[in-house]
Amino acid sequence: MARLQLDFPDDQYYFSTQLTVRHTDINAANHLGNDSMVSMISEARAQFLAEFGVEEMDSSGAGIIVTDLATAYRAEAHARDHLLFEVGLMDFNRYGGDITFRVTRPRDATLVAMAKYGFVFFNYRTGAVTPMPAAFAAKFPRVNRIA
Repeated sequence: MARLQLDFPDDQYYFSTQLTVRHTDINAANHLGNDSMVSMISEARAQFLAEFGVEEMDSSGAGIIVTDLATAYRAEAHARDHLLFEVGLMDFNRYGGDITFRVTRPRDATLVAMAKYGFVFFNYRTGAVTPMPAAFAAKFPRVNRIA
């Protein structure tokens, strides 16, 4: 069976934050559950966007919508582990791109997971995909562009 391989350029990380694995994040196998990892990734994404002044939805009704999520787990995390979420961007196109994540446990330098969100800008009022605002792209001049 093919395994998902996620590798991202180191120079595309723009933000990092630490989150702590809560006891309620632990599953029956006694490690961080998939659902909780997705929630933690979503929190890191929200903090990243807030840090760069990107509103969840602007006054015109445009915002970012997640189109897909891929996660590759490399190690277990347990209750009270502090995890470092590095957040980056890559593969901008006319409508969106990818938000990338590298999740490590600083205590022992263990890579816990790699993940990516595909995203597009979406106008919630009109219900349609909309081009990426120039002001958003300008905040991240190092991001590569694809067709």
